[in-house]
Amino acid sequence: MKFIDEVKISVFAGAGGRGCVSFRREKFVPRGGPDGGNGGHGGDVIAVADPQLTTLLDLRYQKQYKAGRGQHGMGSDCDGRRGDDREIKVPVGTIMRDAATGELIGDLQTAGERMVIAAGGRGGKGNAHFVSSTHRSPRFAQPGEAGQERELEIELRLLADVGIIGLPNVGKSTLISVISAVRPKIADYPFTTLVPNLGVVGYDDGKSFVVADIPGLIEGAHEGQGLGHKFLRHVTRTSLLIHLIDASKIDENDPLAEWKAVNRELELFDPDLGRKAQIVVANKIDLPEGRSKAELLARKLPKGDRPLKFISAATTEGVRALVQYVGMKLEEVKRQSEPTRDAAGI
Repeated sequence: MKFIDEVKISVFAGAGGRGCVSFRREKFVPRGGPDGGNGGHGGDVIAVADPQLTTLLDLRYQKQYKAGRGQHGMGSDCDGRRGDDREIKVPVGTIMRDAATGELIGDLQTAGERMVIAAGGRGGKGNAHFVSSTHRSPRFAQPGEAGQERELEIELRLLADVGIIGLPNVGKSTLISVISAVRPKIADYPFTTLVPNLGVVGYDDGKSFVVADIPGLIEGAHEGQGLGHKFLRHVTRTSLLIHLIDASKIDENDPLAEWKAVNRELELFDPDLGRKAQIVVANKIDLPEGRSKAELLARKLPKGDRPLKFISAATTEGVRALVQYVGMKLEEVKRQSEPTRDAAGI
């Protein structure tokens, strides 16, 4: 299935039905009076978070969504039927913005969550509604209101606990294939991964977390270079990042060069993303000079980013220990992010 995470669509809520001008005409009932019913409300356009969807592919090919209009009011005090709602199913983690103003309309983060993104117009009142002691036979009714019309920019942000980031060809796809059931394309050239991959990773006593493999970053990713800016938003929701580095390519004259380059792109894209908790991991320690260069990086790494984890995704050396450490660290980060309770425990 093609991975689509950005689309633009138009939504049209239903117009309300007009009210009815009618008078009761019945044998043996003189001066029956007004009996015009109200028009029905227009239908809403509703976005629904569907856990079975993983892409915005369906919205790529259908650009317009219209709800039903309300039925007009009728005589004999009969109100018009409400217009049919139109549901749009989107993946969990979908964000919707007004294309004209940039206003955030909705952010669906829970399976089954529903949100009205275009409200239907109100139905007009029939003439029976306007009867009063001083106005016994009104000969007017209200027209129905128009429904909302919007052009929406829809964006998918994957909901993962952990994001794997790093330069191209550092072994991100290999790592996620080893720790989960995901089988991404793996090759020895840059940008093998063209879309994010999601996998479920099990660790201590049946616990698990969701990990996302983000396509390789390069310098200038925040400005659209390579694939970086297109997929960086998918790690904004994560609680923890695994910063993967190819140990065999560490520059002995500047061991922190690659580490700094990736962190700079995170910071420039979103300052909050640059401050997100990281676990720095040196991969490919099975290759010649890989372990010695990783040890050099470990000594130069700032204290706040230690300990550096050593692994070989190809041979699985150190991988199981890394998974356990990530699970423990993730629990710690989530505990720290929970809102503090007051003394009363409220």
